[in-house]
Amino acid sequence: MDRFLFVCWSAIPFYYNPRLLNEPQLITALQRREEPAFAALVADYQPMVYNTVLGLVQHAEDAEDITQEVFVQVYQSIGFFKGECRLSTWVYRICITKSLDWIKHRQRKKRFGIVLGIFGSNNEPASQLSDFYHPGVQLANKERAAVLFKAIQQLPENQRVAFVLQKLEGLGQMEIAEVMKQSEGAVESLLQRAKQNLRKLLRDYYETE
Repeated sequence: MDRFLFVCWSAIPFYYNPRLLNEPQLITALQRREEPAFAALVADYQPMVYNTVLGLVQHAEDAEDITQEVFVQVYQSIGFFKGECRLSTWVYRICITKSLDWIKHRQRKKRFGIVLGIFGSNNEPASQLSDFYHPGVQLANKERAAVLFKAIQQLPENQRVAFVLQKLEGLGQMEIAEVMKQSEGAVESLLQRAKQNLRKLLRDYYETE
């Protein structure tokens, strides 16, 4: 079933290029289980999916595994997609669900572990986080980038999701509201609280240095 994930883009017929098909046509092809359509979807959506997952789980190898799980879920569930939202919105929702499930699983594993990190017990040691890189963030100082993402990791779940979608994926408040099934006002409030919490977390960190 995973074979469609690795089909060479050059082997895909031009009429399956998502940029040439309109969305209803692409969805119809996907629901017919047409393998070239899935290969084209993966080629077009993979950066979006990977970057979103990586921003939430903050671990490259796990993000790669979850990214593949997302596309497998798309393959398995596309027949139930009713078009009540855009395809990208639906895929974002799968990304978020898979990522948060992974985070909860990791937290359960570490619940009785050693308390690590300056912001809480659910983080990786700073020496590991210093190598973390996200393509949506350009920071020359790796240590500063690690501190920023460690702070993001401490945000409440909904704040973290909204912040990642806005700052790393560049979605507007209306798009975030669609993905999260929230009102725009609720999303605006989440983003404001996320920024306030991040300022406090970062201020506390640098004041202790």
